[in-house]
Amino acid sequence: MLNITQRLSHFHGIADDSVTLDFDTRQKARIKITTDKGNPAGIFVERGKPLVVGECLQSDCGQVIEIKGALEAVTTASTADWHTFAKVCYHLGNRHTRLQVGERWLRFKPDHVLAELVTMYQLTTDHTPAVFEPENGAYQHGGHGHHHD
Repeated sequence: MLNITQRLSHFHGIADDSVTLDFDTRQKARIKITTDKGNPAGIFVERGKPLVVGECLQSDCGQVIEIKGALEAVTTASTADWHTFAKVCYHLGNRHTRLQVGERWLRFKPDHVLAELVTMYQLTTDHTPAVFEPENGAYQHGGHGHHHD
């Protein structure tokens, strides 16, 4: 079994293998997995620092493993209107919803209440599975949440 423990901050070569993980799994520090080439492995990294798509890790035996994002169920909502887009982002932000934000599009995990909100603002929705990479919270440092004063 590969014992993967080290993050490589400046690796620019070709990885030996990869692991494809969904968003929730990338948040964990201890993961028992099978690599994309079928090798059993364990990832053991520091807590509070999620794995990032494209990041490379190294095993104790020197193998380089790339983190890939799995396709997962998401709702992608879009609009051509910046003002409407800003309003929707504001309302979803007030709900402390994890969002992936692009240029006039946003993505969230399936939720009927959120889907109703974006539909109410006449955003176009698409339910095609995609890699989910939401924004980190502005007040999130080292995995600690935030509180309201």
